[in-house]
Amino acid sequence: MRKSLFALLLLMTLPALGQHEYPVDAFRPPLDIPLVLAGTFGELRSNHFHSGLDIKTQQREGLPVYAIGEGTVSRIKISHWGYGKVLYLAHPNGYTSVYAHLQKFSPAIEAYIKKIQYQKQSYEVEVFPDYGELRVEKGEVIAFSGNSGSSSGPHLHFEIRNSISERPTNPLLYGLEVRDATSPSIVEVYAYPLGPDAQANRSKSKIALNFTRQADGTYLADKLHAAGTIGFGVDVYDRQDLAANRNGVFSVRQLVNGTVYSDLDFKDFSFAETRYINTLIDYEHYGKYNKRIQRLFRAPGNRLNIYNTLQNDGKIDIAEGLTYNVELEVRDFAGNTTLLRIPVEGKREPLDEPARDPRTDTYVIASKPNNYDLGVAKVYFPANTFYEDFYIRLEKGQDTVTIHDNSVPAHRNFTLTFDASGYTPEQRRQLFIARLDERLRPSYSSTYKRGATLTTRTRYLGTYTLATDSVAPQVWARNFKENQWLTNYRYLRLHISDDLSGIDHYSARINGEWILMEYEPKSNTLTYNFDDKIADKTQCQLEVVVTDNVGNSTTFSSSFYRK
Repeated sequence: MRKSLFALLLLMTLPALGQHEYPVDAFRPPLDIPLVLAGTFGELRSNHFHSGLDIKTQQREGLPVYAIGEGTVSRIKISHWGYGKVLYLAHPNGYTSVYAHLQKFSPAIEAYIKKIQYQKQSYEVEVFPDYGELRVEKGEVIAFSGNSGSSSGPHLHFEIRNSISERPTNPLLYGLEVRDATSPSIVEVYAYPLGPDAQANRSKSKIALNFTRQADGTYLADKLHAAGTIGFGVDVYDRQDLAANRNGVFSVRQLVNGTVYSDLDFKDFSFAETRYINTLIDYEHYGKYNKRIQRLFRAPGNRLNIYNTLQNDGKIDIAEGLTYNVELEVRDFAGNTTLLRIPVEGKREPLDEPARDPRTDTYVIASKPNNYDLGVAKVYFPANTFYEDFYIRLEKGQDTVTIHDNSVPAHRNFTLTFDASGYTPEQRRQLFIARLDERLRPSYSSTYKRGATLTTRTRYLGTYTLATDSVAPQVWARNFKENQWLTNYRYLRLHISDDLSGIDHYSARINGEWILMEYEPKSNTLTYNFDDKIADKTQCQLEVVVTDNVGNSTTFSSSFYRK
């Protein structure tokens, strides 16, 4: 209701929103240090496009984070993973700014959210304050930078979104200054035979192209002999000044004999379509080599709206006897451009080896639901789980099933159900469904139990098994000892970890009263801040209960003294 009212107010006051130019003078930077990027907008990430800028914080936490413009806090969320501690500010000009992986909020906002955490008795919360309840001014300190959530190092993840559509836009469009005089780099280029009669350099499979730098700074590939319908893919990155990070590029354009065949850039995109990144990249290549090849043609199932131009789906029909000049232009936001030319001659040649036969006994039609019995387990794929039809590899085992491999992406969750009737009720209590990696190491897949049936919903193909976790979590004190005086301590810290299924939940109390402990999974740490004033008695009894994902629990108890 609150969000709907806010959207209605914006619609009434900003009738031209969406037809404007980006305001380059409306906002200030979110930090008072030079903006050095560890990640760019639209960067290719796992199952999504990066929706903001990752701004380096000089390998430190606790830098002041400023409101880029006047506004009101519209959302606060705290979670163990994802954005960690994140703050959303709605601005009167129709934009929302987002500040993520924070260490903590400003005192007023911190007090507001901590009160709610104690009311809910939960560290993880999400709230939508009433419009105008928490107003801020441009340049006001609203938080302090950190490393919370799924962050892999101290930085500020920063976004600017359209407040109505919530569509993220490139923050560099608003006049933020980032030094960049370096052109993008092209790491690899591939040619893809796309039709049944297509070939490239005597191959019906994709091939890497050799290319060299020319005297004028451009790149030239060796001549490609091809026939039929082909496409190209590139592995590219960009570096800004003052950082060695391999960040994403802003745009890639493909021209054939001077005609633009494909042209995309990252001014904005929709969260609803971000998972279609798996059709933009060569997902099979990514699954095998952990490298993202950006395809310059539209593959089956690709519903992305990031293209400015797309002729013939970016595919090139090569006729025998004709020549083609293919140019790939890779550009960063500052306009630095790298150009690669690929001469193509239409020529059909004997194949070096026959094409690999992908056929198995089972063919999945992506537009239809598919259900398979694997003996100990059943797998159900709803319609449109996959982007395109393919031959799937299914293997049965005693307590293990293999559902193809990580070369094929799933767009929707599918359901995997195991029959655990061969186990006793006590054994089933400690069972869970695990996905095995290449080294056969199990990782917990969210498991729902109903009698002798265990079910998981997942988007990842691979090998799954029933695993047993009989070991309770480990808990111990990190910065204090039993019966120690902690008068001058600011924090109370514990270590918590689990060897297999992982931590599900925890609860902590001092003298029977619930306390807020912050869980940092990356360091296996629980932290209590004595500023909460719960431990205000001389003798304090701490009790922490930690439970893993199959229900094994550990209770940690300790006494300490504090004045």
